[in-house]
Amino acid sequence: MRLLERFLQEKLQELNDAGVRLQAIGRLNELPEICQRSSSKRIASTSANSRLTLILALSYSGRTEMVDAVKSIARDALAGKLAEEDITEALFSKRLYTANFPDPDLLIRTSGRFDCRILLWQLSYTEIHVTSKLWPDFRKEDFLNALRDFSQKNSPIRREFNLLLLIFARFAFS
Repeated sequence: MRLLERFLQEKLQELNDAGVRLQAIGRLNELPEICQRSSSKRIASTSANSRLTLILALSYSGRTEMVDAVKSIARDALAGKLAEEDITEALFSKRLYTANFPDPDLLIRTSGRFDCRILLWQLSYTEIHVTSKLWPDFRKEDFLNALRDFSQKNSPIRREFNLLLLIFARFAFS
């Protein structure tokens, strides 16, 4: 958790200058109290930013996220707030930690690994680009290669998506 604290402290001004809104997903209540307070404070200080959203997955597991969503739906069903026919993909998506965010169009997986244990539901229609580069060695050129690969596939590319990626590339690799 010290790494998180150091990152948030060192990068907060840079995030604000770049218009990046910071968010977090996961079982945030399981973080140490000091991390909860610190991350909440920093998230609040970037809440007015709108150029890009950076989502930190903290105390997060894809399976746990799905179990939490199912438990939430089950509680409402047992309380009589939901009927069986009310349970849809859309309802399930609204119970995930990422309910307020769009599903990703592109996932870049570094280290050459094909496994992915995050955003299990949200990645079902996502293009996945796997590179053998390790994250610390991943550079702007690698990012642009991933974008080129993505753009050559049949996935629709929206202007909004391209704009967000270009802003991210400038921010992440400057």
